[in-house]
Amino acid sequence: MTTQPAVPSVDTSEQALARLTATLAATAEHYDRTAEFPWGPVKAVHEAGILTLGVAPDYGGHDVPVTELARVLQALGKGDPSVALLAAMAIYQHLQQARLRRWPDALYRRVVAEAVHRPVLLNAIRSEPEMGTPTRGGLPATRVTRTGSGWLVNGRKSYATGAGGLDWHLVWAATGDDEPLLGHAIVPGDAPGVSVVRTWDHLGLRATSTHDVVYTDVEIPEENFPGVPVPEAAPEAAGFGPPGIALMGLYVGVARAAQDFFVRFATERVPSALGRPIATTERIATIAGEIEAQLVGAEELLYGIAARVDAGDPDAAARAGAAKVLITRSVIAATSAAVAALGNPALTRGNPLERHFRDIQCCRIHPPQEDIALLAAGRRTLGRLGEAGAGRELTRAERSLSTGRVGRAGGS
Repeated sequence: MTTQPAVPSVDTSEQALARLTATLAATAEHYDRTAEFPWGPVKAVHEAGILTLGVAPDYGGHDVPVTELARVLQALGKGDPSVALLAAMAIYQHLQQARLRRWPDALYRRVVAEAVHRPVLLNAIRSEPEMGTPTRGGLPATRVTRTGSGWLVNGRKSYATGAGGLDWHLVWAATGDDEPLLGHAIVPGDAPGVSVVRTWDHLGLRATSTHDVVYTDVEIPEENFPGVPVPEAAPEAAGFGPPGIALMGLYVGVARAAQDFFVRFATERVPSALGRPIATTERIATIAGEIEAQLVGAEELLYGIAARVDAGDPDAAARAGAAKVLITRSVIAATSAAVAALGNPALTRGNPLERHFRDIQCCRIHPPQEDIALLAAGRRTLGRLGEAGAGRELTRAERSLSTGRVGRAGGS
């Protein structure tokens, strides 16, 4: 076996991450307004070594704890969440390869070797106009068809984050057989037949280049489609698994950036009628406390679940979906509180809080979305309680519920 060049270790100290946050923040407004692909900030993230986090040790990389990944994404998100999301997608594909080993070995080693020297972006391209996200079930309409030397990929994908700059597309596709194979077709971003359709004109994360992509008779080698029977594809269909909770760090970072602006504005704003900074008033101090309370809660959930994942806690996966819901609510509430308190200045494009408010809304979109997470949590809870109560005698109240005879004191 060819010796894999070592991936340089990454400085994730607080000082190093703070410098990277400042670098990204300096250009975040520009890329938000223009929606250009943020090549300059992506290069800065690469030079910091972030884009190769998640590469497995046997490919020259280093194990990365989920808690550390959350810290990194929080720092990036605080600076520029669009760049943070592009980086996160690359990192998670390295983590997926470490977990599932779907790439041809020689090809993945070449990708890692290139990623040491230049930014290499890769992402799973999964959503479709008709199907939506595969986390809600269903087979993709995108098809892979056998040829004499490999496969042809045909289909259209939507919301392909990084589409304008990806080196590799991992295209969620199926064969057309009666018993189809399902998996990610590994497609070079510059392959003939790959066409980016510029559809992304979004409220938030405007520089993520999350356009549609059309694949027309794209040829790939046989080994570039590691398809498996549908029942065996569940680990890939489910997304990133428990380490996915670290992605919420990105949005905690956005909310912390919103808090920073709120504090700075409140400290510097001196209305003539008041004669002192609004930060000295009880109203603003109370709102500052509310914002901090929401963010403390979000961080405790984020890093608590991440620590459970790192410790191998079998309950971590079950808790992560509910935690994602609560973190999402908290970061949106914190940012919304800052906007409501500051009024018109908060919604003025010259102030970054307006951008943070738009970006934070995108937290809702990432799977599991709230309805799916709550449904799963509810079913687990009801099943657990049902097992615990099996064989015991029902109480009078429970018998009433089971027969529909519920008291209507003040209810319907």
